[in-house]
Amino acid sequence: MKKGDRFFEHFFGISQSGSSMRTEILAGVTTFITVAYILILNPQILADPYMIMGDADLASKISNGVFIGTCIGAFIGTMLCALYAKVPFAQAPGMGLNAFFAYTVVLGMGYSYNQALVIVLLSGIFFIVITAVGLREAIIRSIPDAVKTAITPGIGLFITIIGLKNAGLVISNPSTLVSMVDFAQWRSEDGDLTLICGALVAVIGLVTIGVLQARNVKGSILFGIVTATIVGIPLGVTKLSSFDMNLGAKFQDFTEVSLFKMDFAGLFSGENLLETIMTVTMLVLSFSLVNMFDSIGTLMGAAKQSGMIDKDGEILHMREALMCDAVSTAAGAMVGTSTVTTVVESSAGIAAGGRTGMTSFVTALLFLASIIFAPFVSVVPAAATAPALIFVGVLMLGNMKDVDFSDMTNALPAFCTIVFMPFTYSIANGVAVGLIMYCLVKLLTNKANEIRALTWIIAVVFVIRYAFMTLG
Repeated sequence: MKKGDRFFEHFFGISQSGSSMRTEILAGVTTFITVAYILILNPQILADPYMIMGDADLASKISNGVFIGTCIGAFIGTMLCALYAKVPFAQAPGMGLNAFFAYTVVLGMGYSYNQALVIVLLSGIFFIVITAVGLREAIIRSIPDAVKTAITPGIGLFITIIGLKNAGLVISNPSTLVSMVDFAQWRSEDGDLTLICGALVAVIGLVTIGVLQARNVKGSILFGIVTATIVGIPLGVTKLSSFDMNLGAKFQDFTEVSLFKMDFAGLFSGENLLETIMTVTMLVLSFSLVNMFDSIGTLMGAAKQSGMIDKDGEILHMREALMCDAVSTAAGAMVGTSTVTTVVESSAGIAAGGRTGMTSFVTALLFLASIIFAPFVSVVPAAATAPALIFVGVLMLGNMKDVDFSDMTNALPAFCTIVFMPFTYSIANGVAVGLIMYCLVKLLTNKANEIRALTWIIAVVFVIRYAFMTLG
């Protein structure tokens, strides 16, 4: 073993975790490839309000700045997971939270991009404080087993529907809400061949992963993504054109509009200062509640999948992982991106065998390298990464056996936790509705003594949030 390998082996405890250096590296690459779409999509979403408002020049500058900020923010958060928490989790701007940032806060409420960054920074500072005093750990412990056991299969269904949507296998339908892609469109002159080819690429990738996994081939998810990407070239799904290597312009825009460009004065410049403070406080709480329960749900689901649970059911390195999440939220705002959080796509690397911080170490380095190699990263189409998400959904759904369906006071909250995640497109909603349902059902069946005080408080907070906080 090389000297460098021995250092990583000792630092991360790779053999002790039952893994190997090769497996950890493959897992890190798998996580990165699965989550790399965020590097492309996040700048588009945060710049979109200015495109809608007709300011294409500013939209272009924000897009360039946010791209660099996304790479750096994801690098910081994921490297913290590697070196401080030593867990195989990746961090990046959260999808959904970036849409809230762009379409509700900026486009809907009229705040600027730089003012919205202040709100994200404040939510990050709030996270750091409640994590340091142990409140977030206490919240995790207050989640009843009925909801805890449902989080992993719920996330499994959630990332499955993300994968099916990215693959083009499931499409919107005004009559039935969703439906399957019509493969027979190839016979029609008006058929969308691009959509059909994307769906076929995803199916080929999924079958590849399934077959390789059944044959116990290491790195099956990564090989499936690569196979789908290659198959997509002749089908027109994988685009080899439009390589934009103008890094100078991106860095210039990054320093001009994103890096430490938070507009505190503008945010609090309203005529009625008290009303402004109340509005900002509500927005900070909105960001914080969604981010907290998204990250808690992801941590619990991924930890269980990777075996990072001790004999008492506690997540190993939980406080460190939560602090990484908190610090990266604040750091992300400073470099110009929306809330950085633990991403559900981390499960792809865990499914590929990642068990230590070495996995996140590799992913973090790839996030940083993406600043230079962004054109190559963007070549991998969504249809090629979608099979990884769907397959991870298969693995996580296996935890459904741990859900207690024998007691209806546990079964109904668990069921709500599971189904509200995919059907409302939010991990936080699944946890919230599960907790509310748990309290109501236990209370009305004379089992209120089973409910912890903090569980009651969290449930009430979520009721208030749904009643008074608009989330887009």
